[in-house]
Amino acid sequence: MQGVNCKKRGIRMLTKFETKSNRVKGLSFHSKRPWILASLHSGVIQLWDYRMGTLIDRFDEHEGPVRGVHFHKSQPLFVSGGDDYKIKVWNYKTHRCLFTLLGHLDYIRTVQFHDEHPWIVSASDDQTIRIWNWQSRTCISVLTGHNHYVMCASFHPKEELVVSASLDQTIRVWDISALRKKVAPADDLLRLGQMNTDLFGGIDAVVKYVLEGHDRGVNWASFHPSLPLIVSGADDRQVKIWRMNDTKAWEVDTLRGHMNNVSSVLFHAKQDIIVSNSEDKSIRVWDATKRTGIQTFRREHDRFWILAAHPEMNLLAAGHDSGMIVFKLERERPAFSVSGDTLYYVKDRFLHAYEFSSQKDSQVVSIRRPGSISLNQGPRTLSFSSTENAVLVCSDVDGGSYELYVIPKDVVGRGDYMQDARKGVGASAVFVARNRFAVLDKSSNQAVVKNLKNEIVKKSLLPIVTDAIYYAGTGNVLCRAEDRVVIFDLQQRLVVGELQTPSVKYVVWSSDMESVALLGKHAIIIASKKLVHRCTLQEAIRVKSGAWDEKGVFIYTTLNHIKYCLPNGDSGIIKTLDDTVYITKVSGNNIFVLDRDGKSRVISIDSTEYIFKLSLLQKRYDHVMNMIKNSQLCGQAVISYLQQKGFPEVALHFVKDEKTRFNLAIESGNIQIAVASAKEIDDKDHWYRLGVEALRQGNTSIVEYAYQRTKNFERLSFLYLITGNREKLSKMLRIAEIKNDIMGQFHNAMYLGDVHERIKILENAGQLSLAYVTAATHGLMEIAQRLSTELGENVPSLPEGKEHSLLLPPSPLICSGDWPLLRVMRGIFDNGLDTRKEAEDEEEEAANADWGEEELDIVDVDGMIQDADIVAELEDGTGNEDNEEGGWDLEDLELPADADTPKVSGNARALFVAPNPGMPVTQIWIQKSSLAGEHAAAGDFDTAMRLLTRQLGIQNFAPMKPLFMDLFVGSQTYINAFASAPAMSTAVEKNWSESASPNVRRPPALVVKFSQMDEKLKAAYRATTDGKFPEALRLFLNILYTIPLIVVDSRREVDEVKELIEIAREYVLGLKIEVKRKEIKDNSIQQQELAAYFTNCKLQKIHMRLVLTNAMTICYKGRNYATAANFARMLLESSPTEIQAKKARQVLQLCGDKKDANQLNYDYRNPFVVCGETYVPIYRGQKDASCPYCGARFVPAVEGHLCSVCELAVIGADASGLLCSPTQSR
Repeated sequence: MQGVNCKKRGIRMLTKFETKSNRVKGLSFHSKRPWILASLHSGVIQLWDYRMGTLIDRFDEHEGPVRGVHFHKSQPLFVSGGDDYKIKVWNYKTHRCLFTLLGHLDYIRTVQFHDEHPWIVSASDDQTIRIWNWQSRTCISVLTGHNHYVMCASFHPKEELVVSASLDQTIRVWDISALRKKVAPADDLLRLGQMNTDLFGGIDAVVKYVLEGHDRGVNWASFHPSLPLIVSGADDRQVKIWRMNDTKAWEVDTLRGHMNNVSSVLFHAKQDIIVSNSEDKSIRVWDATKRTGIQTFRREHDRFWILAAHPEMNLLAAGHDSGMIVFKLERERPAFSVSGDTLYYVKDRFLHAYEFSSQKDSQVVSIRRPGSISLNQGPRTLSFSSTENAVLVCSDVDGGSYELYVIPKDVVGRGDYMQDARKGVGASAVFVARNRFAVLDKSSNQAVVKNLKNEIVKKSLLPIVTDAIYYAGTGNVLCRAEDRVVIFDLQQRLVVGELQTPSVKYVVWSSDMESVALLGKHAIIIASKKLVHRCTLQEAIRVKSGAWDEKGVFIYTTLNHIKYCLPNGDSGIIKTLDDTVYITKVSGNNIFVLDRDGKSRVISIDSTEYIFKLSLLQKRYDHVMNMIKNSQLCGQAVISYLQQKGFPEVALHFVKDEKTRFNLAIESGNIQIAVASAKEIDDKDHWYRLGVEALRQGNTSIVEYAYQRTKNFERLSFLYLITGNREKLSKMLRIAEIKNDIMGQFHNAMYLGDVHERIKILENAGQLSLAYVTAATHGLMEIAQRLSTELGENVPSLPEGKEHSLLLPPSPLICSGDWPLLRVMRGIFDNGLDTRKEAEDEEEEAANADWGEEELDIVDVDGMIQDADIVAELEDGTGNEDNEEGGWDLEDLELPADADTPKVSGNARALFVAPNPGMPVTQIWIQKSSLAGEHAAAGDFDTAMRLLTRQLGIQNFAPMKPLFMDLFVGSQTYINAFASAPAMSTAVEKNWSESASPNVRRPPALVVKFSQMDEKLKAAYRATTDGKFPEALRLFLNILYTIPLIVVDSRREVDEVKELIEIAREYVLGLKIEVKRKEIKDNSIQQQELAAYFTNCKLQKIHMRLVLTNAMTICYKGRNYATAANFARMLLESSPTEIQAKKARQVLQLCGDKKDANQLNYDYRNPFVVCGETYVPIYRGQKDASCPYCGARFVPAVEGHLCSVCELAVIGADASGLLCSPTQSR
């Protein structure tokens, strides 16, 4: 807990919730809900949900500090008292103050409801205690007798008593039994007498005892919940225990230890302990029986003022200067282990065995009581070996220890069996084989393997700094660190798997050991047996326990729910809990649990929902169909889940609402149901959406019908254009004439390619110039001549020397009918959920069912196209002479009537079911591969970067961006389909051939290949030989940037890649040293040192000779003759050219036995490596840090910096190593 430390090493307060606020003076727990009230010195009352950690409400009607607050046990009420002399009773459901009780004449210190009677007791600085009836809203008694501030007053939980504490150094116990008989007076005369009694003390509440013993003012006193005891705390820094009987009360003992005023003190409801807090910034826990201190929890800066205990649960709260904390003193989770059909658990210092099949519970062996008097010393974990009938019990005794019990078979069920345990020290201990167990030794970070005689068999150094170990299969342990877990093979001393996780508290393996659930405080991580991550689940409320069911679903509990987690990470609530329980086993619809009292229980659940979702996930569609038909699965949650997971056609079978049915039908491509729902809704927007979906499917008849229902003539015209239906286009032209829609006429004329009609429309619209241009352009010279005459001098001139481009409609994609469709197998849901049967009687039943199977009742076309503008009938040609009435004949449009309505219910549904889209090739590449290059080629740059960070510690991806883009672009090709359609992207696969199976996907073809590295390396060598150091450095760095994304096929090539990294690293380091040397002009010694360090790099012989010659020359000029002579000798040993050899011999001769003029930081006799950042030697035996990618070495001070050699990875980062071939992952 932040800010709270314990005096005893290794013990931490079990903090459940903490707030930051003004000074907290009053606290009260709700008896049923996870709520706590905190009254502040600022005058605000806060209502918190300590389980969720959220502020629910705040109440701020008091003026000045609020010192007392209390929840009613059963009513939605709480009471508060403050420095404004007011007692307020609030209803937290309506968020308001119900009434105010006035009567006290000074600050009110505490207020409390009685559990049974409608009473409130209040204590005040006016030296009185008042008891109020909150139903009649009157004061029914005033308790006088104290002669200083009354600091607290409270009812006895069972008897008719009140205890009060005062700064007059006394505690008083009052008998209020007469109050029960008291009835509020009816008339004013009696009421006046009552007031006199109240003022001067009446006989309804009498002092039973006055307890004197404190030397200073008493701040707090409280009753024991069941025994005749009182505990008090005072400004004399002492806690006193008092006992009482029917006639007297006396002091039993004094507890000393606080260093300042004791603010509050109380008995723990469930344990024999006393808890007190003080202005000395500490909470102290005392053994009420032995009357000794057990534990002290301290804060650094905050004084404590108030304590509160939960009436039902093992929770306490303490208020201090800057907020409050809700905490437990001891864990309540029983230690247990499941082996086959038996649960072993510890309860009341006994090991119990519980058989799941018979539900029989029996005591096995007595477990010793901890010798030390401290909290949290009981059994923490339990490990069982079924073959040897041996039990390991771990606890926090002595900083972590274990006890080993080997139980004879014949004593199971006998509760009197005793055994001296074999003991040992260790942070945790688990069985790892039949007769071997591993113990964690934190001091040396080792797993010590022991046999059943408690003898050490072997020791294994663990791969990470481990704070707990768990069983992970025979011979394996799962090691837990702060930010990761590792499975370690103790026999072979190998890391089997590693996973980065938030802090893990519990580990739960599936029965087949193929899956593991790692439980944190607020998270569940599901992984494989080798810790390959599958999914992570976050919870707002604390996760408490979990177990796997037979189908591979993880069932877990939070503080108040039983929930499930599917293998893909989907989760949901199974049942709400009244009390926290710990799951031990899941069997069908029964969950076996242990509660906090150590009792085994069976909880029945309905598993239908998660079994349904699991069947969908596993594609077991026969199960899904069966559950749809037979179970009562329904509700918006199931529908939205099916929709989210891509099964809208299944969701259709649960839905009655037409709008929802329409949305699901559109999503699943079921035009039949969509048309039926659109008819019921009959809304323009829904018809439009139906038209869009029908057009996507190429169902032109339904598109036409949808446009007709919405009178969308523009879209109808365009539809007829692209389908080549010239006959209906010409009729649309006539409709536009009737509606006097000139633009509609012109568009339809253009779609038809009818130039005469366009000229006629332009003439009628008064656009003679445009009509002339159109006629002249299309060669209609007679019409053009006539229009020219009408225009006179305003004839527009046509551009000369340019060819005319005629506006003619394009050729249609298809000339008529719907688009051709694939014939595919009907889906399982279409077959299994079809309500139509072959038998005639069943057909009649199905016809009445709400499955959207009815015929499309499409309205008559006449009604469809009639509106206020169309009242006449459309005439065909020059008019129908047989029509006596004359006018327009609309019948000629021949739009489909009821009989001709396109139908999709019958044969269309039987012939075609839209195929489900397949998984994109790029997605297959990502799922199949752990190689960063292939993820980059698939376009998933995020996972590629995460892989490189995990494998090589790379954090700087800027230099690799062009390579990522090249890989992605190079692994895709684009194919043009139609001129008007977008290009289709196609994945380019490695080693593809026409004979290959279309269902087998190969890895991507990468544009970056290892074979290209050879040319790059040769170019870099040439640049180095020519002395073009910046160019050479750029080429070698490019090699280092490229290698992480290379994929090779064989182990031999993997070794060659690693060798290439070393070559590039040495050259980059050496070249950077040389570039740095050339930048230094005025420091001869540093120039000589850098030239000497360059010779330490592993280079090709030709380059090494050049480097040695350079170093020899520089040192000779710097008069460091001994060093120059050493370089000359090294040069002669490296097969130099004749000129180089001659020069070396001359230097040797001239140097002779001369010594160095200057001391260099260079010792060629002592092996060293050069730091890649500071360019200083790191001699053998000195500490260093290395780059996880290129392997360059650095001084420890630069750990965590970006590697200055490869410029990609972080120095000292944890990394699993280069992965560049599929052969490595096999």
